[in-house]
Amino acid sequence: MSESSKTAGYAERFYRQRVRGHLEAYRVVVQQTDLNIYSDRPQVDVARDVLIEQRGYLEAYIHQHPLFLHTLKDYPDDAFAPGIVRDMIRAGRAVGVGPMAAVAGAVSEKVGQRLLTSCAEVVIENGGDIFLSVRRPLTVGLFAGSSPLSMKIGLRILPDTGIQAVCTSSGTVGHSRSFGKADAVCVLSHSCALADAAATALGNRVNTSADAPLAIAWGRTIPGLQGILVIVGEKMAAWGQIEMVDL
Repeated sequence: MSESSKTAGYAERFYRQRVRGHLEAYRVVVQQTDLNIYSDRPQVDVARDVLIEQRGYLEAYIHQHPLFLHTLKDYPDDAFAPGIVRDMIRAGRAVGVGPMAAVAGAVSEKVGQRLLTSCAEVVIENGGDIFLSVRRPLTVGLFAGSSPLSMKIGLRILPDTGIQAVCTSSGTVGHSRSFGKADAVCVLSHSCALADAAATALGNRVNTSADAPLAIAWGRTIPGLQGILVIVGEKMAAWGQIEMVDL
């Protein structure tokens, strides 16, 4: 999905004002990429350097391979591509979407992995896609546009579950491309790139609340997904390692 317009509050990203916790908060912006980062020690310069590096790899590859930017279908693997590009290709192929569906998650993951070399806990939010590695329970609020369930439900993530990604896609919020009409499709996974691509693929399959169980049944067949939550209006369906709490 586009990094500049994702589900969880794509305009002023008002939801960032509701974040509370014990970690240091800081923001890193490079062109269209706007990261809100929380870690046990501030690493602004490191995060910015990694973000510039990874964007450089991605932009150079797109310049040489324009199809990578535009295709909505599986993209062939490229053994000579940079790591972030290969992560996006693999994530897209796993769920049958184009590699750019994984861009925000892949960027967050690369920055987060680097920060973890000097930090014990890291949370990175990139327009609704979240990379996390924490030592305490964490609750993630779910924004679902005009749904009456929006910001009424939180997903509680426990440190020992192996979950390192909470990614959300929507067919009713933001400007990102979706062929469905779900208010929110949230995916939990060990991989942020995979969760981002899977949220898009699942969202494409949901036009009404009746589609949610079928989409989840399909999502359960994807290796690496640990939980799925779908919201359409006042209806909700879930599977996997989903612990919901009232906000």
